[in-house]
Amino acid sequence: MDILGKTIQIYMPDGSPTSIKIAEITTRVIQLVLIPRNKLTMAGQRPEAKDVGVYFLFGKSDTDGKPNVYIGEAENCYERIKQHNRDSKKDFWNTAVVVASKTGSFTKSHVKFLESFFYKEALSNGRFHLENGNIPVPSALPEPMIADLMDNFETIKTLLSALGYPIFEKVANRETKDIFYCRGKSADAKGEYTDEGFVVLKGSVCNLTEAPSAGQWVTKMRQELLENNILSQKGEVYVFTEDHIFSSPSPAAAVILARRANGWREWKSKEGYTLDKLKRQE
Repeated sequence: MDILGKTIQIYMPDGSPTSIKIAEITTRVIQLVLIPRNKLTMAGQRPEAKDVGVYFLFGKSDTDGKPNVYIGEAENCYERIKQHNRDSKKDFWNTAVVVASKTGSFTKSHVKFLESFFYKEALSNGRFHLENGNIPVPSALPEPMIADLMDNFETIKTLLSALGYPIFEKVANRETKDIFYCRGKSADAKGEYTDEGFVVLKGSVCNLTEAPSAGQWVTKMRQELLENNILSQKGEVYVFTEDHIFSSPSPAAAVILARRANGWREWKSKEGYTLDKLKRQE
């Protein structure tokens, strides 16, 4: 199937690539405003940030590498984010992203529906730890209006990913044929090499006891995954309770084999070819 290209425009109001960004697909009515926390005062000069919309507060996890997010809605997103900035209970975030309509067509009912829908989608995908204390309640909307919002959602998903926050993208492609295997002793794991890193698939089995030469970094990684319920002990093995992205194949293999490992050699196709041969020597 042919892939249709998209043109994304990212405007940097002060010319800095690490400052405020306004992103849009040129043919669509949705725009996203990315606001680093230290640029919040400057964002107050942007009318896009003060519109009715949905917003995300993003932060990095100090433990398992899975980022954190809070999803909210407001009639003036900038003012609501300013309130969060003063809230010590929401001190995890370092970047806010506002979702608004270029035509000003969002109403309170629209954004309450989207807030609830975004929460459910993010929870289902499991890429981010959700910081919402309460589950958002959707507004009641007619079917044609919901259809329009679902069309907007596809644009929002694409723009968020382009800005570095793939909160609504599936962790692994279940349709893929490029599944790799890592096995040893009791370990029996499946994974996928993706644009974002190496994904170990749910249900993968890890060795329980670490080798004496494993080193602190292997022990620490496995302990953090256990503490965050990404790994769970089942008898004499650990099992992945969900798909999990590692930065590269080697830490993924190390967690599974409970020792230092070269993931490029440990991960193999069903035919026995290493990941190194298939992906680094194409």
